[in-house]
Amino acid sequence: MTPEERLAELGIELPEAPPAVGAYVPWARTGNLVVTSFQLPWRAGELAYTGKLGAALTTDDGYAAARLCALNGIAQLKDAAGELEHVRRIVRIEGHVGCAPDFTEIPAVLNGASELVNAVFGERGKHTRTALGHMVMPLDAAVMIGFWAEIEE
Repeated sequence: MTPEERLAELGIELPEAPPAVGAYVPWARTGNLVVTSFQLPWRAGELAYTGKLGAALTTDDGYAAARLCALNGIAQLKDAAGELEHVRRIVRIEGHVGCAPDFTEIPAVLNGASELVNAVFGERGKHTRTALGHMVMPLDAAVMIGFWAEIEE
């Protein structure tokens, strides 16, 4: 089953890859490696989740935000590779969570991204991960996710 077929089976429509919000590109490729810029929880051109986890937002909110960030990252990978079937492996997911100083559920939040990636890419989705918390995030986004992926030459 292709990643696109898995998305359809999950009832998920892949959005257009979001544009950059600054003086950078959404993804870069060198050889067979694609690295995305950090993806924010954009939905239809609006940030769907803003604020800090452990303050204004719950762990469940963060999970949903991370899942949305990952969906935008998958859209970037499709843009880079042409088709998701050309993604050989998700190497690494880098996750950053905007949170209150005492919030410790960062891994649970980022599982929203990891579980979606694993569901869409199967064995090729198994990845390493960074999980960090921050007091201040760009545009007050709750979560941001970056990808490192190997794609076919």
